[in-house]
This record gives sequence, C-alpha cells and structure tokens, in this order.
Amino acid sequence: MNKLFIIGLPRTGTTSISIAMLDYGFNVAHTAYTKQAFKLADVLSDAPCFSDYQALDRLFPGSKFVYLDRALADWIPSIQMLLKKMYINLEPKKGIFNPVLKRSFNEAFSLYIKDGSSKKLILNEQAFDSEYLAACYRSHKSQVIEYFSQRDDLLSINLSDKDSLDKLLTFLEIPHDQDVQFPHVNIGKHVSGWREHKHPNKVNALSAGEDQRKFFDYK
Repeated sequence: MNKLFIIGLPRTGTTSISIAMLDYGFNVAHTAYTKQAFKLADVLSDAPCFSDYQALDRLFPGSKFVYLDRALADWIPSIQMLLKKMYINLEPKKGIFNPVLKRSFNEAFSLYIKDGSSKKLILNEQAFDSEYLAACYRSHKSQVIEYFSQRDDLLSINLSDKDSLDKLLTFLEIPHDQDVQFPHVNIGKHVSGWREHKHPNKVNALSAGEDQRKFFDYK
C-alpha cells in the first residue's frame, strides 16, 4: 500500500479516523497542503482528499481509499454549522484560509459563484440550504462509487456502526481485537479535535520540503 486516503466529506468522521490511525503507527495528516505533507504522511484525510481523490489515485498508485458515509439527518446540521463558521475565510480571493483548502471546499459545495451581471464572486444563496447540501453529498458519493466501481481498493464505512473500525483494520490487514471502537471527537459544535490532540505521528499540513510549501500542479 502506498497511502491511505480518507475521502469522506467534512463532518463524516475524518478527525476520528485520523486520530485512530495515529495509534496504529501511521503518520497522519488531517488536511495536507504541500507536497512534503503528502510525502511524510501514510494516511491523509479531509481537504483536499475528498475533492482530489482521482488525481491522488494517479499520483500514488497502489494506494487505498476509505469513503466515510453518514446519515444525512446527522450530517446536514453538522456541515451547516461548519460552513457558517468558515465561509467568510473560504472566499476564493479574499478568504484567509489556505488556497488548497478553499479550492477543495468550493469544488465540493460551490460556496461562491459568479454574479451574472458583475461577474464578481458572491456567496451562493443556497450554500446553507438543507436540500442543496444533501444534493452535494449525494453527488460526491455517487461520483466516488462510480469512480471505484469494479475495484477492490475502496472501503465504505459509517463510523456510527460498531464494527466500522474492525472493517477498516481488516481492510488494511492489521491484526486486532474485534471489539475495537473509533474515538468520537468533534461532536456537536466542536471542530478543533485534531489540533488539540497531541501525538508524535501527526504530520503538519504545511510541512516544507525541497519544494518549500508548494502543492502538486495537477489542476
């Protein structure tokens, strides 16, 4: 296996699975914005993996992928909360978040669109609408399923299922007890579980290497 990419959308359990993988000896990046971060990490999740999985599949042949599913009734209020916190800083030109993060979110949710008359970027008026977000979720899921059809390197799990960690470790061929459980973090309005979790195997999303902090030129 080259890398393990977690390609579920935000608020599907990306932090929980990232923290779990740390304790199994993997170097883990929860978000990765540089070539060096991808080089250092064995497991990568969240942005830009959920938007770039096809390009990453070509860059890292032999990798495995995990899609995180979640009931829409639980996911929608959670993603609404997150987007309302982040949207100002996700604005493609003026937002202060990393460009890779901004692109990844805007590709998944089309938060900002061009105004028909002025051509300026404006906030999509549907950005926080439940039905719109459900459509984004279904579109992403269907694209993932179609892309990996007829392949055996994708695992789909729902972290609320008691046997989900058992399925993941079996997929990765890691010996384990069958009663293992994922940690539950970033519950409710909490969004900083990864930053707060201390572990020597964490990989900095902005790790610098011989290409400084450059990202891949596949877009």
